[in-house]
Amino acid sequence: MPEAAPSNPHDDPSVQLMLAVADGSESALVELIHLHQHGLLNFFVRMGAYSDAEDLVQETFVRLYKARTTYRPSARFTTFLYVVARHVWVDRGRKVMRRQRVQDSLKVDAEISGGTTPAVRPDGIDVQEALGKLSPKLREVLVLNVYQGLRYQDIADVLGIPLGTVKSRINLALEGLRVVFHED
Repeated sequence: MPEAAPSNPHDDPSVQLMLAVADGSESALVELIHLHQHGLLNFFVRMGAYSDAEDLVQETFVRLYKARTTYRPSARFTTFLYVVARHVWVDRGRKVMRRQRVQDSLKVDAEISGGTTPAVRPDGIDVQEALGKLSPKLREVLVLNVYQGLRYQDIADVLGIPLGTVKSRINLALEGLRVVFHED
């Protein structure tokens, strides 16, 4: 049975630990992790992330740590924790969807060209080789998005270029891959 919510968020022991983490206490972070890692693991497993639940728990604590300086206790700590966990879950879903779209696209391209797998065409051109045929600027945005899972805005921040430039480069890179895979 869940414990009763403290009437004042500052009475929540986990809130006190998070405030100590914000003040630089490593031991408070370790204690916070020990208190909540099992619950988070159960959350992600129950959401269907069987194989990467531990990675999602880790990502949740990384984000929690990054948010330490802006954390303001206005509710129970677990409310804040599961908001962060939900964001991690949603981001994972987006990443999975992105990968699936790319895999489906490569599969269709391979089937059209007579290949049996998306990674290698009958004439020996594989995905890595095709990426190598793109310009470094196009290859870079595509790898950051598809393989590293970064969002367009994150890529823009990493590369120091406008968001619109990222979008157009990704579009050009995908078109370039289509051309490479359809060359005879």
